[in-house]
Amino acid sequence: MKFIVSSSVLLKNLQNINGVVATNPIVPILENFLFRIEDGTLTVTASDLQTTMTTQIPVEASENGAIAIPAKLLLDTLRSLPEQPVTINIDTETFGTEILTDNGRYKLSGENPIDFPKLPTVSKTMSVEMTSDVLLGAINNTVFATSTDDLRPAMTGVYLQLSDDNATFVATDGHRLIRYRRTDLGSGPSSVSASTSLIIPRKALQLLKASLPENVSVVAEFSQANASFTFGPTQLICRLIDERFPDYENAIPTNNPNVMTIGRTDLLNSLKRIMIYANRTTHQIRLSLKANSLTISAEDLDYSNEANEKLLCDYDGDPMEIGFNAKLMAEVLSNLSAKMITLEMSAPNRAGLLIPADKEENEDILMLVMPVMLNTYA
Repeated sequence: MKFIVSSSVLLKNLQNINGVVATNPIVPILENFLFRIEDGTLTVTASDLQTTMTTQIPVEASENGAIAIPAKLLLDTLRSLPEQPVTINIDTETFGTEILTDNGRYKLSGENPIDFPKLPTVSKTMSVEMTSDVLLGAINNTVFATSTDDLRPAMTGVYLQLSDDNATFVATDGHRLIRYRRTDLGSGPSSVSASTSLIIPRKALQLLKASLPENVSVVAEFSQANASFTFGPTQLICRLIDERFPDYENAIPTNNPNVMTIGRTDLLNSLKRIMIYANRTTHQIRLSLKANSLTISAEDLDYSNEANEKLLCDYDGDPMEIGFNAKLMAEVLSNLSAKMITLEMSAPNRAGLLIPADKEENEDILMLVMPVMLNTYA
């Protein structure tokens, strides 16, 4: 079996799906890309059993066939080549593979494609079409807040609720909670199920974030066990997290009379400076609020370090002091694009709500940050 393809086109497509390949996979065959040629189209598949990505490339090929090729070795070779047509010869009996270029020959050992896991199927119960910009906005605003604790699997993904007229994406790690809602995205009245909820794994969303091009159509299909995202020649299929997501609505405080409005960049830059002086374990900072004034302070008694800054803001409420983990709050602010944000609070021991003061017409963003007790300075 032989085919000819552009080195740069092949490299670009392989890089889009390479994130699926695990460093030390459970099954050795998963260190490979599966190459399958049918009628002049090369389909490349990468999998880690939980997530599978495929991409299609038109090639010059005289016959059909399949082989598993070591991913790292192939990618390292293609990265070092200048743009040129490459010819790949495959011995379908021994699975020996040759890469021929204008001035070089590279030989590597492939593996039997039969050993590669079959592509999972999605018996769709719901289908949603959106632009990649909308999906990227949802991912960027939520995936950073997912948990890395495998003992709480439901929180290691993003919870998606689809109804007729909106889609709600929720992520939490127990210290912060993000709710991102799109009113221009929903299941639609023609769906098999008018309302559904599911949990998409963090890795799948990070792969989408890395591979989604701008302003293309994305078709998302969901079944009880799997989700599929198709855009251009690329498809990602992932196994959904079969766990119960926390009842996040009850965690959101509804009565928050103390409201501060401030420039997001001003607050973020101040936090980054002050947190240098905070305790290295707790990252605790103190916000002292009174009329039109915010004082941010931190101290680390172990090293006798302390710092404070005073910022102008709009504050409507009673004077109060509240503590937050500066590292977590800075990450939340870094993932917002709004120029102005409001921080709504009720009491020093209740969660604060960060809400963009300016946002797109069809989106609603709410970010909940849990406080830390002010008497825990150390």
